[in-house]
Amino acid sequence: MLSVAVFLCLLVILVSGLKELIVNPGQDAPLQCQGPRDAEITLLEWNRADLKSDDYVFLYRNQRPYENYQHESFKGRVNLMDPSMKDGNVSVTLRNVKLTDTGTYKCQITTKETESVVHECSISLKVTTSGDC
Repeated sequence: MLSVAVFLCLLVILVSGLKELIVNPGQDAPLQCQGPRDAEITLLEWNRADLKSDDYVFLYRNQRPYENYQHESFKGRVNLMDPSMKDGNVSVTLRNVKLTDTGTYKCQITTKETESVVHECSISLKVTTSGDC
């Protein structure tokens, strides 16, 4: 029965183009985004709407992540699922989620070819206690 509850809490559904992810505190949240497959990604920005514009959930530039620009509450908790970003996979894992992690996360991808944002993904993350799932 517990595995069913965990499955339901990790269920990702599509709601009018916005993915919704529901997890319990302490779990890891897979924030998924698929970028262009054959492009060189020069800038990857994961943001949350309520953060200041210069505070990031995750920032990747010049072929490496920049933890200095992360909002304090995300430092040490966010990593690329595939550090090589093979086939445009720019998904990240937010580890050990907290109730305060609830919000809308947005991923923006810039490629070398265009030097402008070419793709965006948005995910609504809801962190709730297991009784609320």
